[in-house]
Formats: sequence, structure tokens, C-alpha cells
Amino acid sequence: MNSIHLKTPAELDIQHKAGQLLAQVFLMLDELVKPGLSTMQINDAVEAFIRGPLGSRPASKGQYDYQYVLNSSINEVVCHGMPKQTDILKEGDIVNLDITLEKDGFIADSSKMYCIGKVSPLAQKLVDVTYQALWQGIYQVKPGARLGDIAAAVQQCAERHGYSVVREYCGHGIGREMHEEPQILHYGKPGTGLTLKPGMVFTIEPMINQGDRRVKQKSDGWTVVTKDKKLSAQWEHTIAVTETGFSVLTLRPEEQHLLQRVSV
Repeated sequence: MNSIHLKTPAELDIQHKAGQLLAQVFLMLDELVKPGLSTMQINDAVEAFIRGPLGSRPASKGQYDYQYVLNSSINEVVCHGMPKQTDILKEGDIVNLDITLEKDGFIADSSKMYCIGKVSPLAQKLVDVTYQALWQGIYQVKPGARLGDIAAAVQQCAERHGYSVVREYCGHGIGREMHEEPQILHYGKPGTGLTLKPGMVFTIEPMINQGDRRVKQKSDGWTVVTKDKKLSAQWEHTIAVTETGFSVLTLRPEEQHLLQRVSV
């Protein structure tokens, strides 16, 4: 626990504000994302919005020498897809847009799946189940719970529908730094792992594959794809452990009703 920074109430307030600014980015994208748009056009629009109206910094740009403000992962891309002028969204695609934002020294991290036009029922089901898996993980968060409780809830939800959980990539603590301790796995056993304490802040970001869980990295050193070329989906939120449960720092307005399912 010594390497885990427990945020103070004042720090949590700042990070929550960053999270709500990031939620505004996705509201903007809800109106923007459509067939015919390139992922680089999306990247540029997000950068302009974060730096301009939101008065914030896109935290991913320059991190680990990454040149862009988001990851755009289409179809069989699991994560870390790089925006390109030549990647044009087309009817039937599914795409994950993963964005970070820093405001007043604290970083928020979130991602959302977008279904481009009319997608196949199989693609829609993968997107929906992955979202359910994210929330099943979130609902485990409270003081005294264990990291394994989150992991098992995500894994059980995915595998119940015949999907597999990517194991090479995980969630992470987040605060003044993009990646802090602890690591948040999306597979595991209940009652195992670190005990959650108020003030901990981390991401839950399951990557769920339609087929086999195995992945490979492309020669660009970033893009990760499914080995079997089947679809992959991901959703992500930044979560704080509170005295009584959890707070979703990056919660979007359309998700408010999901909080009513548990006592927070």
C-alpha cells in the first residue's frame, strides 16, 4: 500500500472535475462520430475541444512518445490503435475511442465504444456485454472489497456469454500520473488481491474478445489486434473508492440511472 497514493477529499474533487470535463468530450463525440470520418479527424477535433473550450491538456499526447491525443481501435484492434487519415469509419464498424485529460494536475481516463451506423447483431452483443462487464466490475468497488472481486465479476460476465478476457493489458491507478499503482486485472478470483481503501483511484477497462483471448502487437509498436481477427471491444471509467462505496469520476449523463442499482 505504501506505493499507492490515497487521494485526499480535495484531490478527489479536482480529479472529479477532470473526469467531468472528459465526459463532455464524449458528449461532443456522440454528435461527431459517423461513417466517412477518419480517425485522425476525430483526434484533431478532440484535441481542439480539450485545449479550447475545456481549457485542459490532452494527457496522452507526448506520453511514452505517443503523438496523438487518443487511441482509436477499430473492429479486431484490441487497444492502442493510432489515428490515421486513411482509417475511415464505415457502416458496420465498431470503434473504441480512449481519451485522457489533465486539469489542474490530475488526470482522468475513459473510453467508449461507438457503433458506426447499423452494425451486426453479433457486434452489438459484444459491445453491450463488454459494457455490462465494466459495470459488474464497478459495482464491486467499496472499502474492504478486494481487487479479485472486481476481476472475477468482469471475467464471469464475459465468459458467461462465451467471450474471452484479454490478459496482457489491465486497468491502473491514476492521479497526478497516468499510470500509478495498483494494477487492475480483469480476470481472477473473488476474495483475493489488494484490499480497497477510501481514496484509491483507478481505471477499470476490460478488453473483451469475441473469440480467443490471444493478441499480438503490430509492427508499429502500438496497435494490438486479436490473433484470430475476430472483434474486440473495450469500455473504461476512472473510479474512486469512497467511504461508502464508489464514485465514477468520468460518469456521463446517460449513465446516471446505472448508479441507482447500488447504494453508493
